[in-house]
Amino acid sequence: MTRNLTVIGAALGAAGTALAVDVTGGQTSVLLDTTTLSAAASLDLSGVSGDVISPGTLPGSVAFGINSRTDSPATTFSYDPSDFLGTFSGTIEHMGSVFFNSDTVEVGDFSIGFDAGRVGGDRSGFFVESTAGIAAILFDVSNPSTLAATASSLTIGADLLVSAEFAQFLLDNQLATADLTGADVGDALVEAVPAPGAAALFGLAGLGIARRRR
Repeated sequence: MTRNLTVIGAALGAAGTALAVDVTGGQTSVLLDTTTLSAAASLDLSGVSGDVISPGTLPGSVAFGINSRTDSPATTFSYDPSDFLGTFSGTIEHMGSVFFNSDTVEVGDFSIGFDAGRVGGDRSGFFVESTAGIAAILFDVSNPSTLAATASSLTIGADLLVSAEFAQFLLDNQLATADLTGADVGDALVEAVPAPGAAALFGLAGLGIARRRR
């Protein structure tokens, strides 16, 4: 599949400098390939927790709300809209769980982070980690098919690839008979809502003071 990487938009301050923004909310939709998970990993979807949003934006998906900056755990993801790839940092945190095999297997409270050591092939370096039930990195996020970062919205769409850690878990627990590392088992769509970061707000306030002094 040919993947296109597009960054849309920029946020410029009155003095012509870019302003960092902080992700403060939104949702991430997840569409799992339940047929592949059942056949290859012996994981049969049995339900989701009550705080999961259904349906999500992707057809047939469910969605997980993005935690605010004051939730626990707090989302810490920030970026400069004029240079997303060169400035992003932090994690995007979520609440909610997915259950398999008559609710005996749980994954949830997902954290999306980045590790430069995970970049390679189709892998973007972003990963999805479960912190509820199975506490492990479940998926590597593929190179995005959609990436649009502005001062008012952040949209990332990509495939979910089985991580080496999750593949080993499946083998160790006799849920899979083959190494599934890199298998495409779903799609994710992050639709985050940003707001001006603390440094940007301070800069704007300072600019206002300077103008009043003039």
